[in-house]
Amino acid sequence: MTIPKLVLSSPADILAAVPYLVGFHPADSLVVAGVAGPQVRLATRWDLPVASEDLDLLVALLRREAVTEVFVVGYGPGALVTPAADTMTRLLRAGGIRVAESLRAEGGRYWSYSCDSATCCPAEGTPYDTERSHVAAEAVMHGLVALPDRGSLRRSVERCGGAAMRQATSRVMADLRAMPEPGGPGADELAARFVAEGLARVRRAVGLYDSGGRLDDEGAARLGLDLAVVRVRDEAWALIDDRDAHVALWRDLTRRLEPGHVAPAASLLAAAAWHRGECALAGMALERALAADPGYSMAILLRQALAHMMSPAMLRDRMPTPAELDDEMGPARAIWLAPLRALLTRDVPGPASASAPGGRQIRSPS
Repeated sequence: MTIPKLVLSSPADILAAVPYLVGFHPADSLVVAGVAGPQVRLATRWDLPVASEDLDLLVALLRREAVTEVFVVGYGPGALVTPAADTMTRLLRAGGIRVAESLRAEGGRYWSYSCDSATCCPAEGTPYDTERSHVAAEAVMHGLVALPDRGSLRRSVERCGGAAMRQATSRVMADLRAMPEPGGPGADELAARFVAEGLARVRRAVGLYDSGGRLDDEGAARLGLDLAVVRVRDEAWALIDDRDAHVALWRDLTRRLEPGHVAPAASLLAAAAWHRGECALAGMALERALAADPGYSMAILLRQALAHMMSPAMLRDRMPTPAELDDEMGPARAIWLAPLRALLTRDVPGPASASAPGGRQIRSPS
């Protein structure tokens, strides 16, 4: 995530920054933000209560990320927050990681576990106001968003397509069904042309969203079908970087595409969010992907990475560049279009059957 330079000089500043680090205002949560040098390396959020073995895994992740100090913030009543904050602090110190501040926040007041002076940390807590904080103002000025709650974040990846999108998808599918069948003369040349055009559409779409634009319904439907071809999807995956455009593009397609077409776009949204340290958004995107296709391999891989708290850099470093993808996969072959042709044999669902089946529960930091 590209975080602007925010100067955190007090507990109130930390509390003002946390919602922008996790993407929403937490409740009944434990948030751990790890710092390496002057930068926040990662921020994770857990529902309370949280298992101590999960916190053990988190400490291991912080060490792999070369985190030198952390801020621990618990949201909720003391009976819920204090045991988790105490366990987290103990594990961090045992792991050689400095706890810069440990806080509990509830009802517009905070208490510091790091301070035992009644002068600066009264028993009734210290009032704070995130809305009036200079930190919040600076975050908003740089385009960061803190949604009201976790439910709002979940709604930001829910399906919003309607009749117009279904009609556009039907038109695009009809056009693609007119392609020659595989196995005929020139099938590999047809696949090469399809892949080349799909790769170009991916790059144009990223550029469009980078400039604040948005695909129309037919453009979104066509790109969604392009992603059924693994070489095109992997190009989109390899291109992911810190730009907001990747989250914006794949979130938009995750919301607009028909349920049977959404797994690749939702998986790319998860990859883009995870790349930026937005674990909650990544987990919700994977729920959408696996609800649409429980066996979708990219979503399963990312779910395992999140569950085992792998660093985004570990998988990112293993991702080939677009040029390396060309070398590894070689020339396009007609067989690459098989998943697309399988999609084209299905009818676009109507309004009564447009909802995807229930998703799997993903147990991961958020």
